[in-house]
Amino acid sequence: MTYQVLIADDDPSLRLLVSTTLEDDGVTLVQARDGAQALAVARSVKPDLVLLDISMPGLTGLEVCRELKADPELAHAPVIMLTAHARESDRQACLEAGARAFLSKPFSPLQLLHIVDELLLTQAPAPSTVIRALAATPHLLE
Repeated sequence: MTYQVLIADDDPSLRLLVSTTLEDDGVTLVQARDGAQALAVARSVKPDLVLLDISMPGLTGLEVCRELKADPELAHAPVIMLTAHARESDRQACLEAGARAFLSKPFSPLQLLHIVDELLLTQAPAPSTVIRALAATPHLLE
């Protein structure tokens, strides 16, 4: 099975890092440089997984996440939020927007692979209100 993964970040070097990390025969990567482009690409491609920077020009990653979760054709795709902000209020905002995971920049490529594998292989159910932080792994939102 080939998975469609959307990477949306205004930083080209971060998009390159994520693309290089996730590049695989079983993954087709598509990219967006801002929130509006992320929504347009998502509506066109219908990704299986979305990685969103919180702070992007135009629409923020949180706004894009809310839009994706409100669209019946896109709501199935788990969202991983990428951010330089690591406050509890940031995690809570991601949870409320519908994200399944939260990665603080800088993050390890191994952390990213771990959470992507978990979300793609399990297609985990919608998040609850509990946040589980795993030591040395990404912050998962349950």
